[in-house]
Amino acid sequence: MRNVKIVTDSCSDLPKVLREKYDIDYMKMNTVKDGKETPASLDWEYFSPKELYDTIRNGQRVTTTQVPPAEFRRYFKQELEKGNDIVYVACSLKNSGSVNVGKVEAEAILKDYPDATICCIDSLNACVGEGIVAIKAAQFRDEGKTAKEIEAAVLPIRNNVNQFVTVHSLNALKAAGRVSGSSAFFGNLLGVKPIIISGKDGTNIPIKKAKGRLNSFKELVALTAEAVEGQEHPEVYIAHADCEEEAKDLAEMIKEAIPGAQTFITYIGPIIGASIGADAIGAFSFGKSIERFGV
Repeated sequence: MRNVKIVTDSCSDLPKVLREKYDIDYMKMNTVKDGKETPASLDWEYFSPKELYDTIRNGQRVTTTQVPPAEFRRYFKQELEKGNDIVYVACSLKNSGSVNVGKVEAEAILKDYPDATICCIDSLNACVGEGIVAIKAAQFRDEGKTAKEIEAAVLPIRNNVNQFVTVHSLNALKAAGRVSGSSAFFGNLLGVKPIIISGKDGTNIPIKKAKGRLNSFKELVALTAEAVEGQEHPEVYIAHADCEEEAKDLAEMIKEAIPGAQTFITYIGPIIGASIGADAIGAFSFGKSIERFGV
């Protein structure tokens, strides 16, 4: 039986400690500032989170690229040469075309490795929502599943990722083409903070609004509590765009509202950060299907 490598991309926002814990690799996208492309490192090798988010706060646009074809060829060939099969857990196709690029490159390179398998999975999520799908894939691998078996196990649970994110406004998402203009207006009413989920097809959708930052946090907590209801020790991941103290406050609110909850705090990485803007914050967990929201 062939070994299986789990790989994701820069949109997954998995920090090194989690990638090492679950033996997950990632392929790099790029950020683009002043016409210069920089690899989107989840370890912040090229610039700090504060540098990125202060750039955005100062009104400068940072754009992004998908995973380049050459990066797929490099990684796929590297692992196939080792005799490994590959499961690529990708950012939602609604946010990035990387999964389709991966499929094209996989089909081409497998001609030279007829006994190998590469599965490219649209996670239907982004940020840590994508990351925890990759973690599930790694756990299935550790149970002894093959690449195809991992794919079959992951596909049905993608809509069980519950992403609840709030932002100061939807301007950055609108500029990046991640929400509609009408949704951006919804999020920019005076003092109103939108609550955004990843819909069943991977689209970012505002589903609720809260008056003020604290009330938006209360909504995140209530929605998360409802999502993980019945779990003894739910894992809740909190990702933030350079607002660490608020992330710590949110973690405490979650642990108070959900007895037994285990929380993990990390940064929203360069790719998602460039699209969502500074001071965004979200809670991510596996739980009830998000199809219950009807979107």
